[in-house]
Amino acid sequence: MRRIVLLRHTDNDGDVLSPGGVRAAVALGAALDGPFDIAFSTGAQRATQTLANILAGMGHTIPGGVIVESGLRSEVEDRWKSAYRESGGGQLADFRRVAPELVDDESRVLGAALRRIADALEDGQRALVVGHSPTNEAAVLGFSGDEIRALGKGEGVELTVADGSVHVAPLMLRPGREGGRAEMSEAT
Repeated sequence: MRRIVLLRHTDNDGDVLSPGGVRAAVALGAALDGPFDIAFSTGAQRATQTLANILAGMGHTIPGGVIVESGLRSEVEDRWKSAYRESGGGQLADFRRVAPELVDDESRVLGAALRRIADALEDGQRALVVGHSPTNEAAVLGFSGDEIRALGKGEGVELTVADGSVHVAPLMLRPGREGGRAEMSEAT
């Protein structure tokens, strides 16, 4: 069994975290159950900065280090933003209504990146991944076939890969801890 915790970055101002986003990411790290064997970012500064602050909050080392998996970052962010504005909503179903080819194509590409991460893990290992919305949701769809609700900033899911199947579950934080979650205000 291999596990992937997939999170959306915390609150940002452009491509950097806001002061509240930094605090939320540190709090999220304190609330996450570790340890993790390896961590991945899309390479965007806001995702990498969230990951760094989560790790600071966790107080654990990551033996495999932090890797950039650029395949988790859409090469057509402007198309996602345009579809978001046109659809008036942030759920994959909203995007599919106005840009079905975008969702289908991106789900395949982004899902393949999640597959590469899963394949890089050995049995019993866990990966921590920080990305964006709606591309995290599209990646989950492409990897598992499951359509999940839009993730708010700092929210996530855990994917369990075992016996050729993928199980997707909401991220469970340690009881009594806050994850610094905020509502999605715009796609990215």
